[in-house]
Amino acid sequence: MLQKTAILILSAASPLFAQNFLDPLFVTATRSDRTASAAPYTTGYLDSNFLREHSTRTIPDAMQYIPGVLVQKTAHGHGSPFIRGFTGRQNLLLVDGVRVNNSTFRGGPVQYWNTVDPLAIDHIEVIKSQGSVLYGSDAVGGTVNTFTKSSGFRDETAGQAYIGGSAYYEYRANGDGSHIGRLETETGVGGKFGILLGLSAKDYGDIEDSAVGRMHNTGYPEQDYDLRFDWAVSPESTITFATHYVNQDDISRWHRTLDNPGWTDGSHVAAPGKWTENTYDQERSMTYLRYAGENPQANAPVKRWSATLSFQTTDDSEFQNRFPDNLATNSGVLRGSSINVQTTGIDLVLESPVGPGSLVYGFDFYHDAVDSSGYRSNALGGPRAESLPVADDSEYDLFGVYSQYIFKPTDRFELTAGARYTYAEASLGRFAGGGGESRNWDDTVGSLRGIYSLSDCWSVYGGISQAFRAPNLDDLTGNLSAKSGAPVIGDPDVNPEKYITYELGARRQTEATSLNLAVFYTAADELIVSSFTDPTLKTSIASNAGDGYVYGVELEGAWRFHPQWTLSGFAAWQEGQTESATFVGGPVEEKPNTRQLPLSGSVALRWNDVSGKFWVEGRILAANHEDRISEVDQAADNQRIPTGGTPGYVVASLRAGWHARENLDLTCGIENLSDESYRIHGSGQNEAGLSGIFGVKVSW
Repeated sequence: MLQKTAILILSAASPLFAQNFLDPLFVTATRSDRTASAAPYTTGYLDSNFLREHSTRTIPDAMQYIPGVLVQKTAHGHGSPFIRGFTGRQNLLLVDGVRVNNSTFRGGPVQYWNTVDPLAIDHIEVIKSQGSVLYGSDAVGGTVNTFTKSSGFRDETAGQAYIGGSAYYEYRANGDGSHIGRLETETGVGGKFGILLGLSAKDYGDIEDSAVGRMHNTGYPEQDYDLRFDWAVSPESTITFATHYVNQDDISRWHRTLDNPGWTDGSHVAAPGKWTENTYDQERSMTYLRYAGENPQANAPVKRWSATLSFQTTDDSEFQNRFPDNLATNSGVLRGSSINVQTTGIDLVLESPVGPGSLVYGFDFYHDAVDSSGYRSNALGGPRAESLPVADDSEYDLFGVYSQYIFKPTDRFELTAGARYTYAEASLGRFAGGGGESRNWDDTVGSLRGIYSLSDCWSVYGGISQAFRAPNLDDLTGNLSAKSGAPVIGDPDVNPEKYITYELGARRQTEATSLNLAVFYTAADELIVSSFTDPTLKTSIASNAGDGYVYGVELEGAWRFHPQWTLSGFAAWQEGQTESATFVGGPVEEKPNTRQLPLSGSVALRWNDVSGKFWVEGRILAANHEDRISEVDQAADNQRIPTGGTPGYVVASLRAGWHARENLDLTCGIENLSDESYRIHGSGQNEAGLSGIFGVKVSW
């Protein structure tokens, strides 16, 4: 363990390496173009080359390279990043700036982050502890904006037609083997318009590791497509039409099923599964129309604008066969549920020069129309009793208006101040506890951030940001299973959660080095937590019974010590507590936050050939033993969290690439070189053991 800890302490930020020491433009930080070094926030940036070279399977998998993020995987097809201690509906996921979070997101880890195809992504921007001023409810731990690929027609020769494309194939040798492919084509006229079409197909096989062996039914199929059309209305403005679709079938919550034999690592024992089956099907689509541009005139009242109309559909269905676990009662052994959400969104962003600075302002509105169905029956599939996962025939509205002002009182100091007013309303349809009622909430939050340049390469930044989360339909009417299968129900009387984050950071940026150190503290008030209904600890209900905090430190850096050699890495650690009652009416206790990030980090060494045709990278990912767990959480989630906590691990990988020809790129990698049996804290299955990964990309 001392060796593992030493490796973590010596680690210093690999996401910075993905930028190749450049200073990329960030849109998400301020809703206007800013460089990463100028942002008064802690940021992360991953581009498509990094995702491909590291064979990134899902968006949550990509997040493991961002310090301060714990990537919990309830299933091989489900992943939910814990950003600075918060996950699921307490982080905000965007696609091209359009809100993906909807009113049915569950508490704790959610599966929806896996419904964004990483093969369709151009780059990812991560802003930690941003607060709710710019993007509204849910932006507590972090805001993650995934930007999809486009045709790049403005970079082509003006007035000339062009056509191109690529084909990508990847094979993963672990377990049953996995096959991943993508076809991409683009065409248009340079400077006038461009079209990009992408098709992805994935057949993930069952994974295996050295201790558990083949983890049967962890594999699943996926089909995706994306289409984007950009048209230059003028040299400075563009109309964009884009649509994306992701379909995943038969994703097993393996830890609950009889396929899970349990796992033993020394004194740490994870319990086996008890159900015959627990599978999910997921479909998500997004379509948007956007008009965006800039006014080049120096004194223009509106310098920049973006207006977006979006429509999304989400279909999420689950089937549970609890036999033989519920054989004694023969009640509710079979259970099925389905949630369909249709979301319409409007978003307007304007930027105007005002006095000595710039004002970014606008509004956004999202409307959810929700239908749900569900049943439970006995082991023979007899008469079905209705069991709705959330209130059927419900609506949810979220409206916000905001402004943020950026100005420089001095040449070295920049100040950012903003505020948002939000109104949320839930119209509840049928659910087990009633129906036909409405609830609404409103709130105003603010943010004050600053960055000061100490020199040409050193700066300090920090500030205070408020965040909030309005109760959603799952908080109010949810009726689902959590952890190892215990029922969790909502409460129509819960109120919004409120947060405030204090952050201080220091950053160094030169042509050969990049370094960032940040510390943060987030206080949470009126947390919506699940308290058991009685001391039997069988059923829990949502309530505003929690107050808590989380604080942590993050270090990341990169050093190009030779034109061909780069050393990079990161380290992070967090601590947090929540005050809440274990059961309704019971005494309030201070307990560790669930799934806290242990001391974790990575270190990587990369060599690039002078010709630019070859590269080789070795990397170590590591985490310390995590045992900050309450006895109740341990007992309720013993299939995912072993007794005594989750063991630490050190995992090494080796990757290489060859730009064989102008239109041919080859990559290969060996993951988990030591074939270590390990599990990311809070996850439902072990990670894959020794695995070879081979990729080929052909362009034309």
